[in-house]
Order: sequence, then structure tokens, then C-alpha cells
Amino acid sequence: MYKGKKVTVVMPAYNAAQTLERTYREVMDQEVVDSVILVDDGSSDDTVRIAEGLPGVEVFVHERNAGYGANQKTCYREALARGADMVIMVHPDYQYTPRLIPAMAALIGNGLYHCVLGSRILAGQALAGGMPWWKYAANRFLTLVENLLLGAKLSEYHTGYRAFSRELLEALPLELNSDDFVFDNQVLAQIHWLGVTIGEISCPARYFEEASSINFRRSVLYGLGCVWTGLGFRLAKMGIARSRRFQHNAVFSTRP
Repeated sequence: MYKGKKVTVVMPAYNAAQTLERTYREVMDQEVVDSVILVDDGSSDDTVRIAEGLPGVEVFVHERNAGYGANQKTCYREALARGADMVIMVHPDYQYTPRLIPAMAALIGNGLYHCVLGSRILAGQALAGGMPWWKYAANRFLTLVENLLLGAKLSEYHTGYRAFSRELLEALPLELNSDDFVFDNQVLAQIHWLGVTIGEISCPARYFEEASSINFRRSVLYGLGCVWTGLGFRLAKMGIARSRRFQHNAVFSTRP
């Protein structure tokens, strides 16, 4: 709990058997965490067996690989159904340190933000942490383009370390988004559409053999999807095109 608000950590998992328990232990070391939900997206390793053996973890299984976006949809849906006031997504591949959970919960729980991102870019340590140079270059380019199209000033759009208030998740039309990796980007564009300010904190990240990563081809498709999302946002703002994802009648109170 943080100031009487239930904090739920969700873990979208896919073949995370080697790093899951280490991530879980560090998550549970954070005293504000009330519950942990893991959604397995059709893993072929022992992810589900290990998860089911971890105390207090609720496990949900996709019988087939439905995609990273579909996994998150299940994560948020199940967290809200179980009374979460704050939902923090932590990848079970141990790429992002769970030690930032209390800080992210505080920023939301104190009414400062409805969404907080753990940014790998703010501290300038992404390359030192092992991020491949081509991913870093793509991150910086896409972030520049997206900031221009969305009229925002985020340091990056591509982190998987995210925290949300219940109120914001309930206001977002998540089911209209992709079931693939571009879901992440579409969610942030929808948040900007609602006029909600996104908070960021500096987050060290680790890149190692067991950490999950998408290949070059899928990275290119993801990048094109991000640009397409930004263009859709801008065209909808200008009234040139209509989009169910960006609804003109969407209303959200940004007051803490």
C-alpha cells in the first residue's frame, strides 16, 4: 500500500524462466507492493511452472502467443478487476530494476502524475548499460519524431517500465490498440490525447543474454508503427482524419 492505495505489479512474461525469480524477489523487497500478477504469453520454457511456485503471484496463461500488447491488456484488465489503485509494469527479464517501484508509486500516490515512465535516457547511461548502438540511435530518432507529432517533450517513448493510476487506465480505450509491440506507443499517444502529463524518472537498464529483445526486422516494423501512430494522432488533432483510437469526445480530469 501507498497512502492507503493498493499497488499491483504486473509482469507480462514470455520465456522468462531464467530471470523471473530474481526479478520477483526484488519486487517483493519493495514494501509498497501489495500484489503481483503475471501473464504468460504462451511461453515454451518453464516460466509458468516457476511463476506458480512463487508465493502470492497470481498467474494467468495465454494458451498461444497472442503478442506483447495482448499480454498487457490482460495484465491491466486483471489488475483493475482485483482492485488495484496503481498498476506498475515490470518486465520479468530483469532489464529494469524493481527498486524504483516505491518512487513511481509515490509520484502517482501523491497526486503528481497519473502515468510515470522509467526512462533509460535521462541519466545518459543507456549505452553504458549495454543498449546496442543501433537501438539507441533508433530510440533517439523515433523520440524526436514522436515529440514533434504529439507536441510532447518525453525523453523516450520505448521504455517498458511504466506506472499508471487506476483512473487513467480506466479512461484509456486499450482494447482498440495493437496486440503487438506498438501497443506501448499507442498507449502513450492516447495519454497525450487526453491532455495528461507523463512523469519520468531516471532508470538504469541492463542488457544481457537472458534479457528479452526483439530482432531487427520486428524493430523496423515497430518503428514504422510508431511513426504511423504519431501521424494518426496529428491528423486527428488537425481534424483531417478520424480515429477511434483518438476520440474527440474523450474526457479525463487531469486534476490530482
